[in-house]
Amino acid sequence: MRASIALAACSALGILGSLELAQDSDREILRPPALEKGSTIMFVAPAGDVDRDRVKKGRKALEAMGYRVAERKDLYDRWGYLAGTDERRAKELMQAFKDDRVDAIFCCKGGFGSTRILDLLDYDVIRDNPKILLGFSDITSLHLAIQKHAGVVTFHGPGVMSSVGSRSGMTETTQRYLFGALTGDAHRKRKGKAYAIEGPNDDPIDSYGKGRARGRLVGGNLSLVSATMGTRYEIDTDDRVLFLEDVREPAYKVDRMLTQLKQAGKLDRVRGVVLGKFTRTKDRDNPRSQPAEFSVPGVLRRFLEPLKVPVLTNFPSGHHRLNATLPIGAEVEVDAKRKRLVVLEPPVIMSKKQRR
Repeated sequence: MRASIALAACSALGILGSLELAQDSDREILRPPALEKGSTIMFVAPAGDVDRDRVKKGRKALEAMGYRVAERKDLYDRWGYLAGTDERRAKELMQAFKDDRVDAIFCCKGGFGSTRILDLLDYDVIRDNPKILLGFSDITSLHLAIQKHAGVVTFHGPGVMSSVGSRSGMTETTQRYLFGALTGDAHRKRKGKAYAIEGPNDDPIDSYGKGRARGRLVGGNLSLVSATMGTRYEIDTDDRVLFLEDVREPAYKVDRMLTQLKQAGKLDRVRGVVLGKFTRTKDRDNPRSQPAEFSVPGVLRRFLEPLKVPVLTNFPSGHHRLNATLPIGAEVEVDAKRKRLVVLEPPVIMSKKQRR
């Protein structure tokens, strides 16, 4: 009784505190319904402003695959470098979750601004209406917040503009893991058994550390994981598998962010780590050649190898032509010996028709 009164008081003051966070961490993880032919996908822009031509191309590509696409007329609004005001972007996202006609939510792009709307979202409504939410980069903040306060599996994967709406379209690897995850086909084809995400032969996954480790997958873009530290949306890594990727971050900035995570205790109890693509990392501020240990891969290894957990590197996900979709919140296994990530459970709920 006292705990309930204290929680109500904290909520009224806008202070969630450790009590509510513990409850959010312990609640059952919900899976959204799977994507099917004829499903309606709503395009949303919770971050940076979007390009109309690329979104139009993405829409046509998805419609050609047999999906329906919905979008609001104000999708293309601009407010500075953002896709409209914070209120517009939050309202759009909440409408997508509330609307029974919408089956999945695809973010058009990341960029910047998603953290600004986190306080405007209703996480109880999101939990009551679990749906596929797809996006990466700045959308990491939504993955973190929804994971912590709604307990729903979300999907770290390509945005509309960087995949179906891009000039070259999706790579075979990106498309296979995207629809394999969202439709449940990856598990269905294996009769419900786990499926592995592996790199292509010309760009293989590497590893250090030993053995295998299991846990729920958390994380995303390192800069956003760092940006939410100290807030009620900060990442929970205890007994989890941590995924990280980033773009245009030189070694010294990666060092700074990992130092922050280490000092906050976020590396103390991770079970395994998956390092996606760290692209365009040239250090323009310090062009002199550096020892290998001060490169981005070197810095990552210096922080993570002492943890004595299995670590995958060069994983095909992030700001790259290879962007395999990862189910954030689902149970996975990191296998350092076989250099692969295994998704242990279907991240979506398939209909009877899909399971046949």
